[in-house]
Amino acid sequence: MKNLLLMFILTKILLFFGHKSMADDSISRFQSLSEGKTLVSEEGTFELGFFSPGSGAERYLGIWYKSIPVKTVVWVANRANPVKGNSSMLHINSEGNLELVNLNGVVAWSANSRKKVLNPIVQLLNSGNLVVRDEGDQDAENYLWQSFDYPSDTLLPGMKLGWDLRTGLEWRVSAWKNWDDPSPGDFTWGVSLEGFPQLMMWEGSKEFYRGGYWNGLGFSGAPELKPNPVFEFKFVSNKDEVYYTYSLRNKSIISRIVMNETISTRQRYIWIEEAQAWRLYASVPRDICDSYNLCGSNGNCIIGDSPVCQCLSGFKPRSPGNWNMMDWTQGCFLTEEWSCKEKRNDRFVKFSGLKDPDISHSRVNESMSLNECRDRCLENCSCKAYANSDVRGGGSGCLMWFGDLMDIREVSGGGRDLYIRTKISESAVKVKHSMKAVAIIIIVASVLTIILALYVVGKRIKKLRAYETENKLTVERNEEDKKEDLELPFFHRDEIIKATDGFSINNKLGEGGFGAVYMGTLADGQEIAVKRLSQSSGQGFNEFKNEVILIAKLQHRNLVKLVGCCIEGEEKMLIYEYMPNKSLDSIIFDHAKGKILDWSKRFNIIGGIARGLLYLHQDSRLRIIHRDLKASNVLLDHEFNPKISDFGMAKTFGGDEIEGNTRRVVGTYGYMAPEYAIYGLFSVKSDVFSFGVLMLEIISGKKNRGFSHSNNSINLIDHAWRFWKENRPLDLIDSCMENSSVLSEALRCIHIGLLCVQQHPEDRPSMSTVVVMLSSESALPQPKEPAFLMEKGKFFLEADSSTKHQFSSTNDISVTLLEPR
Repeated sequence: MKNLLLMFILTKILLFFGHKSMADDSISRFQSLSEGKTLVSEEGTFELGFFSPGSGAERYLGIWYKSIPVKTVVWVANRANPVKGNSSMLHINSEGNLELVNLNGVVAWSANSRKKVLNPIVQLLNSGNLVVRDEGDQDAENYLWQSFDYPSDTLLPGMKLGWDLRTGLEWRVSAWKNWDDPSPGDFTWGVSLEGFPQLMMWEGSKEFYRGGYWNGLGFSGAPELKPNPVFEFKFVSNKDEVYYTYSLRNKSIISRIVMNETISTRQRYIWIEEAQAWRLYASVPRDICDSYNLCGSNGNCIIGDSPVCQCLSGFKPRSPGNWNMMDWTQGCFLTEEWSCKEKRNDRFVKFSGLKDPDISHSRVNESMSLNECRDRCLENCSCKAYANSDVRGGGSGCLMWFGDLMDIREVSGGGRDLYIRTKISESAVKVKHSMKAVAIIIIVASVLTIILALYVVGKRIKKLRAYETENKLTVERNEEDKKEDLELPFFHRDEIIKATDGFSINNKLGEGGFGAVYMGTLADGQEIAVKRLSQSSGQGFNEFKNEVILIAKLQHRNLVKLVGCCIEGEEKMLIYEYMPNKSLDSIIFDHAKGKILDWSKRFNIIGGIARGLLYLHQDSRLRIIHRDLKASNVLLDHEFNPKISDFGMAKTFGGDEIEGNTRRVVGTYGYMAPEYAIYGLFSVKSDVFSFGVLMLEIISGKKNRGFSHSNNSINLIDHAWRFWKENRPLDLIDSCMENSSVLSEALRCIHIGLLCVQQHPEDRPSMSTVVVMLSSESALPQPKEPAFLMEKGKFFLEADSSTKHQFSSTNDISVTLLEPR
């Protein structure tokens, strides 16, 4: 502490005697910025200093416009960690990193440079970007760190919104919690990498407004973003980066985009000098139809209609009663469903002036023509719609949608052509043929007797009935064969419909890439969870059968139990035992609910998951690699005992096999081992990595993905590793169980967790070793540096290559592309 105080005093002395003259816009290694001092950019546009928002006494380091009288803050350093009093200062520490410290040397915020240099300086640029760079570097834009990489609530000209795919860094804007609290709120704006990149706004983890994908001219869901005299915009998507940015056409114009959580609106403002005020230029959402997926699946929002939600032509409400009561959440379904065996009867209806549906479950091929796109879509039973991916020059490329069509609206003065799959009406064909038959009978009746005509007609009807009866018996025999093969209790669809109250939205427990899950109660009172596989899941009967047989043969107290299944026509359902405490993620990531799980319960959950995973890897009839172990796939029974669930992505091996390779990477970002995410190499050790991430989440109550902290950790693994290196690993423990934790057990679990997430698979322990580690007090090896940088986003950049790995799951939603397992 004395050394820190001495350093502070020496810094002040050096500053006083002018060790190096300080420019108004920068400070060097031996200088600092304290309360009452500011940096001003060279042209006087922006200013950096300390401020207090509203009437509060807490102090923040921020950047605001210097050139206008209305104090407008555009960036805050220590958003989540304000400082008290007026004794804080900003300086460059001995490692060359930018730090905000108080008089006692406590670090409130820091920014880590990419590399260490001899003469680092901090400079405020005219763009509003605060940068750290090497003073001797001839390239003035070679930044060691920049504030533009860590946006607050404002997007300034030149800032990027999106992803750096080389490092996994996300540029996302998050609103202030309220007008006098700059800490990150739940209202955010960024680029979603699911399916194909698209602009998205979220409230927490829930989609709020979708700007859509880049169609060559603009964003498909943002027709208001068009050429204008104020600003230019562009979208960049390559192997290194995916981002949106804008620049001002006139340097004298001052404009910004800000997220406002109080009114849940994203606003673009322009400064009007004559009025000395900010004027609103544009804002979203514009109206109720901009609300994400307001009308449910296959519904169309029309702002001028009453009600605003209408089913697309050829579709009807899934729940007419709820629909008429203005509850559109269940959406619409086809009036006449198509069959994969009758593709000749399928057709595509052209819809114009629509906002493109959500492309989270879509594919793109930029080399196809529109006709080729139609043919390719028609060949795939799961393809629901198609359109050009690029609208420039009359249109080019192919974009195909799979699964229900979500978040559609009519767009005034914009929109595009969309081709949606329907079935050719058989009734119209039958009526036409019947009229011809009647005409023929009348002609024949004029020549023959009425009795002969009736005899001929009677013979035909009799033959048709015999054919129908024989065909019905064949279908029933095929269904019975399927049931017998599965060796499981078979439920009729009507039973499940009754048990789930018609798949009521009130009974819906969640939804993943394979379909929705509903709670139900059978006639005998048994509670069940029904996983209803969607047609876009990619599973045919054989794949479904293999999965069911696999799960049915797994018997372990820490694996979820399969009660039965249902197969009727296109419908495929799995019926599981119901877990009353739902999934682990619904508790540990909620600070209020997290108090339910004290340390003893969490330690029991960790041990149970480890034993279940050990059974899959070693003790089951076949070696099984789960490939999607995560908090949402761990269910909790009435005593909070863990049960591993969802084996839709599992791979089986013979007893001597321990690893494999795949061209299609499936799983969930944040849990995937690096060798699997990047190279498609999976093994029991890739499950161990997922288990290690899960352990750290259970201990900390924080998600690995989407993690944020004042020490600029890129994710939870990085955060845990920093604590470990700083000899304070127990700081990782969830604050809601500080009084219940056994510190020695918690420390051992953190140690084991870091061993499991090491970079190289051969360094990670096996699950049998993990189980022993958890139940003993023997010494543990020191962990090596973990893998905490994930190469995100490759799944869409390489979606048309058959030789490269394709990603198919992000944001804690497990999705697989069409590939038999």
